[in-house]
Amino acid sequence: GGIPPICSNICPHAIHLIHYLVTLVSLVMSWRPTYRSSKFRNVYGKVANRENCFDGIPITKNVHDNHFCAVNSKFLAVVTESAGGGSFIVIPVPQSGRLDSHYPKVCGHQGNVLDIKWNPFFENIIASCSEDTSVRVWEIPDGGLRRNMTEAVLELYGHSRRVGLIEWHPTSSGILFSAGYDYKILIWNLEIGEPVKMIDCHSDVILSMSFNTDGSLLATSCKDKKLRIIEPRSGRVLQQASCKNHRVNRVVFLGNMKRLLTTGVSRWNTRQIALWDQEDLSMPMVDEDIDGLSGLLFPFYDADTHMLYLAGKGDGNIRYFEITTEKPYIQYLMEFRSPAPQKGLGVMPKHGLDVAACEVFRFYKLVTLKGLIEPISMIVPRRSDTYQEDIYPMTAGTEPALSASEWLSGINRDPVLMSLKDGFNRPNQLVFKAPVKEKKSVVVNGIDLLENVPPRTENELLRMFFRQQDELRRLKEELTTKDVRIRQLELELNNLKNVSPNNV
Repeated sequence: GGIPPICSNICPHAIHLIHYLVTLVSLVMSWRPTYRSSKFRNVYGKVANRENCFDGIPITKNVHDNHFCAVNSKFLAVVTESAGGGSFIVIPVPQSGRLDSHYPKVCGHQGNVLDIKWNPFFENIIASCSEDTSVRVWEIPDGGLRRNMTEAVLELYGHSRRVGLIEWHPTSSGILFSAGYDYKILIWNLEIGEPVKMIDCHSDVILSMSFNTDGSLLATSCKDKKLRIIEPRSGRVLQQASCKNHRVNRVVFLGNMKRLLTTGVSRWNTRQIALWDQEDLSMPMVDEDIDGLSGLLFPFYDADTHMLYLAGKGDGNIRYFEITTEKPYIQYLMEFRSPAPQKGLGVMPKHGLDVAACEVFRFYKLVTLKGLIEPISMIVPRRSDTYQEDIYPMTAGTEPALSASEWLSGINRDPVLMSLKDGFNRPNQLVFKAPVKEKKSVVVNGIDLLENVPPRTENELLRMFFRQQDELRRLKEELTTKDVRIRQLELELNNLKNVSPNNV
């Protein structure tokens, strides 16, 4: 309200300067880093006690870039080392501690197992894919295995080379996607046990697949350095990015934000993340260098908390960020550190978390050198013992929104949501029914996928080679025997001709 008497002799320019400085100071005082307003800024990682870890597990030494681990609220599955063929073990989650060396395995594959995924709606159903070109679906009995399991509920053949990736559809109960080294993605309808669609738009090995929330869009990263958004039922490529400055390795849809996040390598070989608008892949909205290490960066996104976790293969740390709709879009929060390098990580679904401890995410970390699997809980520190609704919104539950035939007919539905407030105790009444299959051809897009399927593993190739060698040897012996018999008959005939009629 006017100039104080003591300042009456100060020139007007100085007064304006003082007002400007006061405004500037007030702005500086009111500014806070954007992450300070986040309820997740103090999230920390807590490693389970040794007795709650899983020890003595012969984790696979395969160098394929996958997690080799899958977990749900009932079971933990881990791909293991095995002599001949491929196998994985399935352990009930409460059964932690040291594993018996003769613990039963799932061992029906004839080549190394490359990926395993639990069905999100049937917690006893797990899919696996292998170097033997097959995808198999297994039903694990309640309580786990008591003897080795070799018979799958379904054996799915359609790829001509090894199968490196599988993904369940997020809302439909019987749709499974598989990506092979034949550069093709097959969509399997498990209600009939057949492939119903082949997506053939990639020119090299598919590195990762990710669905949007309702499963109407599929994002893929590929060794041909292209990022694609595909309409899976038609196979049409809606958006495509040729990444020159950001070589994409992994892609993940960011829930309903209409955005994608990719991890990859910059032109200077630094590890990098990039954020993309799903409607326009011409260039990333933002990209950010992470570090100069060489291990593949795996992204994990939690749509409920909008938190992104980055874990490098061979690293011991897990960085986490918050994704926002406004700039800077990606806000670094903190880092979980550990000296033990991780080979892969399994993630517990939301309904398997401990809400009483304010656990918002749980990893199962594979430590190959120790044969150890460590649960790591990401916890929001809260003093109150009551249910924290703000960090546990309604989340995707265990009921499918669609059948396979409904989804294939063109229907899209969001996931059926559930609350975690009363704990997860609602039993799923659905029963998985495998179709009875007859041996027949598999025709997709007019191509018989089973015609002239090559040997699926090196062992199988050798077995086929030796079988053919045995068959050739047998045929040669048969020819030699017949040649001898023919010669004998010819001699007998000649003898008959030479006998004079007088001697007859």
